[in-house]
Amino acid sequence: MELLLDTCAFIWWDSVSRNLSAVAASALHDPANRLHLSHASLWEMQIKHQKGKLRLEKPLAEIVQEQCVRNGLLLLPIEPRDIYGLDQLPFHHADPFDRLIISQARIRGFRVVTDDVEFARYGAPLLW
Repeated sequence: MELLLDTCAFIWWDSVSRNLSAVAASALHDPANRLHLSHASLWEMQIKHQKGKLRLEKPLAEIVQEQCVRNGLLLLPIEPRDIYGLDQLPFHHADPFDRLIISQARIRGFRVVTDDVEFARYGAPLLW
């Protein structure tokens, strides 16, 4: 299964947080699943860290690289089709990072690992 981690899900997964559901944690540890993290999430985390809204134990680049090596995390570039896909999304949700992640998931047929119930309003397949 192709899974696209929402930004919060990635943070909780990396920090081994109890906020991650048992179903999500199991799916993220299943080697049969391919795990993706959008460049939109990298951008969001870097901005939040710089604003003091996200505390990181290490530089973001190091955290992401460790997850890529340790767990086979794949980084998902933002392509023009992902941006154009935003045109197909109603404005249920104003967060531009979430909207881009939803567009990427819909275009590629990925399931989004998230606890954000707003994602379901877009018809994106969720896993939580």
